[in-house]
Amino acid sequence: MTAWSNWSGSVKAGPAELARPRDEASLQDLVRRAAKVRVVGAGHSFMPLCATEGLLLSLEDLQGGLEVAADRKTVTAPAGWSLKRLTEALWREGLSLPNQGDVNPQALAGALATGTHGTGRDLGSLSTFAHAFRLVMADGSVVTCSRSERPELFEAQRLSLGLFGVATRIVIDVLPAYRLEERIERRSLAWVLENFADVAGRCRHAEFFVFPYSDDVILKTLDPTDEPDTTERSGGSGDAVFRFCCELGRAAPPLIGPLHRLIMRGSGATRRIGPAYEIFPSERTVRFEEMEYELPRAAGLPALQEAIAWIRKARLPVTFPFEFRWAAGDDIWISPFNKGPGASISMHQYAPMAWRELFAKGERIFRAAGGRPHWAKRHTLRPDDVDALYPMAERFRAVRREADPAGKFLNPHLAELFS
Repeated sequence: MTAWSNWSGSVKAGPAELARPRDEASLQDLVRRAAKVRVVGAGHSFMPLCATEGLLLSLEDLQGGLEVAADRKTVTAPAGWSLKRLTEALWREGLSLPNQGDVNPQALAGALATGTHGTGRDLGSLSTFAHAFRLVMADGSVVTCSRSERPELFEAQRLSLGLFGVATRIVIDVLPAYRLEERIERRSLAWVLENFADVAGRCRHAEFFVFPYSDDVILKTLDPTDEPDTTERSGGSGDAVFRFCCELGRAAPPLIGPLHRLIMRGSGATRRIGPAYEIFPSERTVRFEEMEYELPRAAGLPALQEAIAWIRKARLPVTFPFEFRWAAGDDIWISPFNKGPGASISMHQYAPMAWRELFAKGERIFRAAGGRPHWAKRHTLRPDDVDALYPMAERFRAVRREADPAGKFLNPHLAELFS
């Protein structure tokens, strides 16, 4: 048995075996003989999606490279590559992903399997990029699924939570390589509440961060540009200062409000330009726990205001800011965006501080506003909640039972929701 934990340290497991196969035949053999299997990338899931007492697989070393389609609109990519590795390789081919989130260590397969998303009024989650999957099934066989080949399996696999097989290669959308201009500025919360729809409508990407005890926000926009690159890049000094503030707030919670206002007074406007794959991600070295809910777009800002008012009234020790984004709707069976265009609210807490009760109470606000959680972020859904929120849930389960009748890819958390 080997000790394993996720990025934040809150999910721990003791897999009987950790394996990093280098070729598909070895992977097939490992899956065929294992009783239980889960796959891990960077461990950025805050829910116990990767936890197992059986075989824990990493596909980072699996042989294979990019295959660019003749029309250069799609590529076939190794599922175990990190988004960082993938986007660097795409750039060398003169290509970019249509969108990214704000960190890039996650494996491509894991990002798609959990509905990871970025920002953009008309841009869907990374799961919407997929056109086909190559999978090692529970019995060790290899299949391909797409809209025309095994379409039911494909529809379930688009956001799969790793329940149908081990993805080894994925056909995804790409765009000609593009560069982005990032602008970060301080604005009043009142101004952003009134003008966010306009900002999100005219910028390709728009989001903001708001500390619960500040009346100002950090507004971030990204837009394609042909202007030359700037030399400014994200560094770790800001994270060091923020870590110090988190530790100070942890030791003396009454200081959190003044610290939030001090941080915002010290934040100024910045601008940088570079390749999209370098501009999208930000450095995240201060460990945190996260809950994220995707709400109907019209309900997003009112729910955020309610959550801020609740924290202030109860004087709760919340050191991290909320993150607010928009994303497009989709048609994926268990995607939290399949009701239509969404507003995303991420609630964070410094990892060494108490978060369970805090998130449970915040979750009530977001659920009451029609929200559905990001599958990889903290939530307390039960099976009846899944059925109520997702009309296609039982069809998803039926495909899972057919693909994996013995439940090889289930763990206790997923078995509770989808067995």
